[in-house]
Amino acid sequence: MHWLNEPKQWSLNGPDLETGVLEIITDENTDFWRVTHYGFSPDNGHAYLKTVAGNFIARVEFTGDYTELYDQAGLMLRLDGENWIKTGIELEQGQYCMSAVVTRTYSDWNIVALQEKPARVGLKLERSGDAVRIDYSLNGLHFQMLRLAYFPADVPVQIGVMACSPKRMGFKAQFRGFSLEHI
Repeated sequence: MHWLNEPKQWSLNGPDLETGVLEIITDENTDFWRVTHYGFSPDNGHAYLKTVAGNFIARVEFTGDYTELYDQAGLMLRLDGENWIKTGIELEQGQYCMSAVVTRTYSDWNIVALQEKPARVGLKLERSGDAVRIDYSLNGLHFQMLRLAYFPADVPVQIGVMACSPKRMGFKAQFRGFSLEHI
């Protein structure tokens, strides 16, 4: 795996992200977004990624110390700076939300408000042909669909974990159990 925008502070407790714990502490004002509504296109969020081709299922569990607007952590699927998906937990107006941003030149965003801050979140992202399905779990057992989106097929992509804090620095996220299964 390799860094896109390596944070100044991070650690990996263990040999890899599958068996160890990756902790990211975000740099100041980091985000992934393209144009829509806000008129800007930051591409400086932190992502720890692996290149993969074909169809696959990626999974991860994570936690975060969310305190400021738009603090976010989760998975990222990336072709390039104009074609990517990020999904996970995002703090929106004081509410913990499951979030998915799908970007194909322009970003679009959907959220599902949660009743409370989850102790730990599980994400599953499945790429099958030109479709990406995003599922999440708040209990580690039962997953439900958050989003089904188009994404270009038959091109190698990067998949991994991401964390951003557009309004501050120092957001801490921890990731464990990252796995990648070819299907």
